[in-house]
Amino acid sequence: MTIAEIERENTIDPAEIGRFSALADAWWDPEGDFRPLHRFNPVRLGYIRDRICEHFERDKRSLKPLGGLTVLDVGCGGGLVTEPIARMGATASAIDASERNIGVASLHAEQGGLDIDYRVAAAETLAAEKKQFDIVLALEIIEHVADVDLFMASCVALTKPSGLLIVATLNRTAKAYALAIVGAEYILRWMPRGTHQWNKFVKPSELALSLTGNDAEIINMTGVTYNPLKDDWHLSKDVAVNYMLCATKL
Repeated sequence: MTIAEIERENTIDPAEIGRFSALADAWWDPEGDFRPLHRFNPVRLGYIRDRICEHFERDKRSLKPLGGLTVLDVGCGGGLVTEPIARMGATASAIDASERNIGVASLHAEQGGLDIDYRVAAAETLAAEKKQFDIVLALEIIEHVADVDLFMASCVALTKPSGLLIVATLNRTAKAYALAIVGAEYILRWMPRGTHQWNKFVKPSELALSLTGNDAEIINMTGVTYNPLKDDWHLSKDVAVNYMLCATKL
């Protein structure tokens, strides 16, 4: 997909933006509406750090392993991932279509003494401006956009050649419906009902096809599984519900 084609379209789903904007004040409450993301954060940050350090030949044990790298967090919400990425030394930028989310994220970063470039925008907006970054993150956002193919094309366009695109999302399976919607929203009440729509979940094969069509290829994929006995998340071979993947731009 060309930049001109990206510029004519958009991936914003107004209903999804409204839903998350209404919860904006809860982003940094570890026991609030976003508790699942707070619990999920250590495992996804570990995956992100390890993939970046492996690809760019960095020492993940150093205090600033991402120093000198530019990172864009697409659909950043309140900045739960953006801030740790900045603390790892990256030059961090982040976008979200919700003005309230960006307001919360900007204030929290300022209070923490972090210099993060937050902006109210969609991925296709920056792609049309021909912005590019060493690493682009699209975490728990693909299942909320209006056009997955356009979104993926925009994210690849935002990635520098030989750079990384890291994605986290939900698989469209019966198991994902049972656990991520019925279990998480209706039984455990981890998040408000209606947070997810099963028909918007994305299969790995669909993402692979979209990436290939935009001159990118998957170099790593992992499942992420919840252990209710330990109340924590860990990487696994099971991609039937939550999964993460890392792709490189050719």
